[in-house]
Amino acid sequence: MACIFCQIIEGKIPSHKVYEDDLVMAFMDAYPINPGHVLVVPKQHSELVSGLPAETAGRLFQVAQTVETAIRASGVRCDASNLVLNNGQAAGQEIPHAHLHIIPRHRGDGIRFQFQQKKAGREELDSIALEIIEKIISTN
Repeated sequence: MACIFCQIIEGKIPSHKVYEDDLVMAFMDAYPINPGHVLVVPKQHSELVSGLPAETAGRLFQVAQTVETAIRASGVRCDASNLVLNNGQAAGQEIPHAHLHIIPRHRGDGIRFQFQQKKAGREELDSIALEIIEKIISTN
C-alpha cells in the first residue's frame, strides 16, 4: 500500500493545502484534534525525521513556525499551540512518513498530553548523557 502522505504530495489524494515549497507541504489534518490542526510533511519520504537531510528537517520546523504564526493571526481560536512530532510507532506515529502536527489550543479545550515521568538519578543521567555525546562526536 502506498504512503498516504506521498499520495497527497503527488496530488493523487485531495488535501486542503496551506503551504508548499520544494521541500515540504503543509495541509489541514482531515481528523483534527482542534479546528486549525495542520500537518507539515517533508516531500521526501522518510519514516523518521532522522532519515531526512538536515536541510529538509530544518525546513520542516521553519514552515511549522510560519504556519503556527499564521494560525494565531487568523480567526482560528488559538491561545497556545502544540507542535507534536511522533517519531516512530512506539512514540504514537500512525502514518510511517515523518510529519509535524501543529495543534491550536485554547483554555478548556479538554485536550491533555499526559506522561508518566520518573525522577532520574544523577548517575543514570550522567551515563546516558555520555553515551549520547559519544554518538554525536562519532557522527560529526
